[in-house]
Amino acid sequence: MSSPSALFVLVAGSTAVAGIARRYRLSAPLLLVVAGLLASELPGVPDYSLDPAVVLPLVLPPLLYTSAQEASYTSIRANLRPVVLLSVGYVLFSTVAMGLIAHALIPGMPLAVAFVLGAVVAPPDAVAATAIARRVGLPAQLVSILQGESLVNDATAITAYRVAIAAAVGEGFSFGSAVGEFLLAALGGTAVGLVLMWPLQWLRVRLGDPLLSNTFSLLVPFAAYAAAEAFHASGVIAVVVVGLYLGHYANCVDFALRLQEEAVWRMVSFVLESAVFALIGLQLPVVVRQLNGYSVGRLTLWSVVLLLALIGLRFVWCWPATYLPSMLSRRIREREGRPPWTRPLVVAWAGMRGVVSLAVAFSIPETTHDGAPFPERDLLLFLVFALVIGTLLVQGLTLPSLVRRLPIPERDRAAETLREAQAQYEASTAAEARLDELLRDPRNRVPEVLESRLRRLLDRRRNAVWERMGAPVHEETGESVDSAYRRLAREALDAERRALVAQRDTGRVDDELLRRLVRRLDFEEALMEHTEE
Repeated sequence: MSSPSALFVLVAGSTAVAGIARRYRLSAPLLLVVAGLLASELPGVPDYSLDPAVVLPLVLPPLLYTSAQEASYTSIRANLRPVVLLSVGYVLFSTVAMGLIAHALIPGMPLAVAFVLGAVVAPPDAVAATAIARRVGLPAQLVSILQGESLVNDATAITAYRVAIAAAVGEGFSFGSAVGEFLLAALGGTAVGLVLMWPLQWLRVRLGDPLLSNTFSLLVPFAAYAAAEAFHASGVIAVVVVGLYLGHYANCVDFALRLQEEAVWRMVSFVLESAVFALIGLQLPVVVRQLNGYSVGRLTLWSVVLLLALIGLRFVWCWPATYLPSMLSRRIREREGRPPWTRPLVVAWAGMRGVVSLAVAFSIPETTHDGAPFPERDLLLFLVFALVIGTLLVQGLTLPSLVRRLPIPERDRAAETLREAQAQYEASTAAEARLDELLRDPRNRVPEVLESRLRRLLDRRRNAVWERMGAPVHEETGESVDSAYRRLAREALDAERRALVAQRDTGRVDDELLRRLVRRLDFEEALMEHTEE
C-alpha cells in the first residue's frame, strides 16, 4: 500500500460501503466492487498495490479462523463424504478441467499457466452462500455441507496452485512430485494443527484476563499458519484444524471472553472481506490498462466462455457426487436413501467465487526463477476478476430466488423450538439440582429473597421456550410472554443506565463508579436470552 493514509481510506471507505449494503439488504460484494471501480476514476485516489508475499498470510488466516470457529464440527463429521467430495474432489477436478479449457481457448497460454488459473478459481467462497442459505431457511444439512466445503477447499486449491506455480516458473513438474507435495501439505498441515490445538486451548482457558485472551486470540491464526508454512505444510489446514477445535470447546472459557471474542472476530472478518472486495474494483482498471495486445472482443469472449465453463463444471461434478455413492453402496443407500434432486442443484448453484480466489490471484509472482516476467500474469488477474464478478452477478444475485422457487421442504420451526425447549428444560433442571445441593451446605446460605430470585431465573429460562410455542400475549403485536418479559427488562435496564448517567452529570457519582455500575448492567442484559421470533 502506498501510504498509511491510503490504507485508512481503503478501510474506512470499504467499511462504509459495506455498512450501506447491510442497511439496505444489498449485495455487499457487488456494491463494493462497483464503488471501487468508481473510486479508481476519481482524481487523487492513490494507486493500491499489494505485496504478493504478504497477501495470503495477512488475509486468509483470520478469515478461515473465523469461519472455522463458527462451523459445527459434529455437523461436518456427519456430512464428511459430501464435504470431502466437494472440497477435495471437485477442486482438483475444476483445476484440471478449467486449465485444459483455458489452454485450448486462449492462444499461446502455456498449460502450466492455465493450471494456475484453474487452481485460483477452483474454490467457491461459500460464506455468502451459507448466509443466504440460513436466511431463506435451507435445511441444516445443506448449510453444513456448504460450510464444510468452504473450510477445506481453500487448502486443496492453494496446494494445487503451488504445484502449478512451480511448473510455471521453471521448477519442473512430475505427477509423483505433485502428489507428494499435496500429501505433505495436507497431512503436514493437519499434524501441525493437531499439535498446536491443545496447548493453544490450554493457554486460552488459563489466561483469565479477557483483554489478554483477546490479544492472544488475534495471534492464534497467524501463529498456526506460520508454523505450518515453516514445515512447507498447508497453513490453511492448520488454521482450520485449530479453529474447529477452539470453536468446539469455546464453552470452556469465561463468558466475558466469549462475548468479546465474537465481537472482535466479526469486526475483523467484516473489515477484511470489505477491503478485499473493494480492491477488486480499485485494481481492475489498473489490470485492464496493463493488458497489451488483447482486444475487448477477445477478452469478453474468453471471460464469458470461462464463466460458463466454471458454472457448468460444478453441475457436472455435483450430480454424480450426490448420486453415485448411493448407487454403488447398498449400505449408503439404506442409511441415507436417495437425495432429492434439489440438493445437487442448490449446491451446484452456490458456487460463487470470492475472497480466496482474489487473495491467491494477488499472490501470483511477477517474475519466474530466471527473472523473466511471469507469463500472462496480467491476463490471469483480469480473468480471475472477471470470473469472480461474473459468479457474484449470475449466481449470487439469483440464488435466493432459486431457493424460494424450488420445492425444498422448509425448516420445521416447531420441531426446532421443541428440541430447544427440551434441551433448555433439561439444562435448567440440572442447574436447579446443583443449586439445591449447594444450598444444603450451611456455608452457602443466602437470604430467602436472593434464593427466590435464583429460582425465578431458572424457572424463566426453563419456561421461556415453551411459552414461545403457546399463544401470543398480545393479538395485535403477536408478542409472546417471553418477548414481553425481555422487552420490559431491557426498558428497566435502560432506565437504570439513564439514572446513573444523570447522577454522574450532577456530580453525585464519578466516572469510574459509573462505568463499573453500567458494566454490571450490560452483563445482566447480555445474559438475557436472545431468541428469534
